Amino acid sequence: MKLYCLSGHPTLPCNVLKFKSTTIMLDCGLDMTSTLNFLPLPLVQSPRLSSLPGWSLKDGNAFLDKELKECSGHVFVDSVPEFCLPETELIDLSTVDVILISNYHCMMALPYITEHTGFTGTVYATEPTVQIGRLLMEELVNFIERVPKAQSASLWKNKDIQRLLPSPLKDAVEVSTWRRCYTMQEVNSALSKIQLVGYSQKIELFGAVQVTPLSSGYALGSSNWIIQSHYEKVSYVSGSSLLTTHPQPMDQASLKNSDVLVLTGLTQIPTANPDGMVGEFCSNLALTVRNGGNVLVPCYPSGVIYDLLECLYQYIDSAGLSSVPLYFISPVANSSLEFSQIFAEWLCHNKQSKVYLPEPPFPHAELIQTNKLKHYPSIHGDFSNDFRQPCVVFTGHPSLRFGDVVHFMELWGKSSLNTVIFTEPDFSYLEALAPYQPLAMKCIYCPIDTRLNFIQVSKLLKEVQPLHVVCPEQYTQPPPAQSHRMDLMIDCQPPAMSYRRAEVLALPFKRRYEKIEIMPELADSLVPMEIKPGISLATVSAVLHTKDNKHLLQPPPRPAQPTSGKKRKRVSDDVPDCKVLKPLLSGSIPVEQFVQTLEKVSRFRGRRGNATRGSLSLAHYGPLAAGSGCCCLSLSPRCPVASAWSKVLLGDPGERQRTEECPVLPASTRSPEGLSRLKKKLLPHTDVMSGAG
Repeated sequence: MKLYCLSGHPTLPCNVLKFKSTTIMLDCGLDMTSTLNFLPLPLVQSPRLSSLPGWSLKDGNAFLDKELKECSGHVFVDSVPEFCLPETELIDLSTVDVILISNYHCMMALPYITEHTGFTGTVYATEPTVQIGRLLMEELVNFIERVPKAQSASLWKNKDIQRLLPSPLKDAVEVSTWRRCYTMQEVNSALSKIQLVGYSQKIELFGAVQVTPLSSGYALGSSNWIIQSHYEKVSYVSGSSLLTTHPQPMDQASLKNSDVLVLTGLTQIPTANPDGMVGEFCSNLALTVRNGGNVLVPCYPSGVIYDLLECLYQYIDSAGLSSVPLYFISPVANSSLEFSQIFAEWLCHNKQSKVYLPEPPFPHAELIQTNKLKHYPSIHGDFSNDFRQPCVVFTGHPSLRFGDVVHFMELWGKSSLNTVIFTEPDFSYLEALAPYQPLAMKCIYCPIDTRLNFIQVSKLLKEVQPLHVVCPEQYTQPPPAQSHRMDLMIDCQPPAMSYRRAEVLALPFKRRYEKIEIMPELADSLVPMEIKPGISLATVSAVLHTKDNKHLLQPPPRPAQPTSGKKRKRVSDDVPDCKVLKPLLSGSIPVEQFVQTLEKVSRFRGRRGNATRGSLSLAHYGPLAAGSGCCCLSLSPRCPVASAWSKVLLGDPGERQRTEECPVLPASTRSPEGLSRLKKKLLPHTDVMSGAG
């Protein structure tokens, strides 16, 4: 079993697992932090951004001034933002059989995989994951395409040039593989390959393994996956949460007894308490609005925004902010708010129960009805007429590189009354703000990440007790900025195995057993013999039939019947004849009978000369006491004794009799004296004699 790591981002994983005869991709996350190296895409022409000076090398060479722009001591690429794709050269992605998606954030690279690698398999995901993932992709494509940029930048990607650039450009990884955003046509084609699944639904993959999605408790429809055969079990835990939020709670019991547990998608802010961050968010928002300022919240169109709106619903009346408008601006804002209300079966029990009252599961439905929350596809159109200040605006993108958020940063950035509050932990807020410096507006960092922290992971691992844990390299050592915090890493026994981007990991996992079924008629023919109390043994001669990774023992073929005449065979009848399998012999040697048989063979061999000369070996194991020990006979294919021995039945004389010419003698003849006589008789007929006693 091997694990191929195709992504270096621990919370946006993309791994490939080779298990038995199947190749399974675990998530296909898209690393968007690469967009922080690019200039923002403003919806309205920005004089400040368009007049930035070009960057030149230290020797004064300015051949890159058209591609690179300098802003407040930072250098940015002046081109359409590009994304860091998963590795495509480490493994032939056309051989991937299935892709398992854990949540909608971990499927953003799906069009790159399914449309450009020769992938012909199936993608499995839950319905909320697919629908909300579609919204995220649609929003991303819309943000990029509505601000076309004429020039493209590629010279700076040359390795010899890149090492001359300032950080972070010179430290960027695999820049030659960065790609522009996909199109909606590619998105639709990729999503058409997805097969919807439900929690605890078992899916057979080619008869080799079975995969099952489990609730991970992180987001609507988010899943962990169980991948198992009859005797092996692999658990994939990605983006899970034990906190009580809007999704169904995490299913922990099904993760027990795993041979290997692959762990990814832990919290990116292990020292931040989500409840504390929500409280800080509300208090800073209220403080800004009371002072006459506006609040900007860069966010995704789904996920944390549902919880923030619910908290504000409970908070604004008590804080005296009921007259302050809340604006949600996104090309998919309306769809996102509606989807959150109709996926009731994927919500926690408390929100499910509201559906039967009937009440909307989320309170933002009431905020919309009372006109406290308004949603718009963009800043153009109706928003321009309804807009009033002070207000709170939720919009994307959290990277601050594209989307309506760029316009508000340019509009409100010069006033210290305004505040931008970062709640998404995927991007460094300092790097996100870099192209907007100098900035007068206040910046508050309140990252809300409900995924598992290291304390919760330790408790989880003690409860489910996997034999081996596999995780990204970042989780096996403290964060670089807090190297003394040994509690901010995974601590388990045996120590977790780590991996990094473009690495192949051989998992410490060996297949020991395989399940084989036996035909009923073959089972009826078996004659078990008790070899010790409670254990019986039977020999079997059968044909092993394997199809779709399922193994079946069938009775051996019967001898072909002679055909009369010249009847023409049909194509389906024209199969090669199989030799009749001879029954296997087992038991103890009836010494006297065996000696008599050998004497007959010897006389026959004397008449025929040495034409059928072969070899025979005799070995004795165990003490030479009456009725004990085991005698093992080895015959070469050409030995005449072999044909003679096939006429002798070994075992209880009352059970069977092979031929009239070789009657079975009582077991009492098996004695040291009998064995000694046997060896003396056999000596003239054997080429090799070895043994004890």
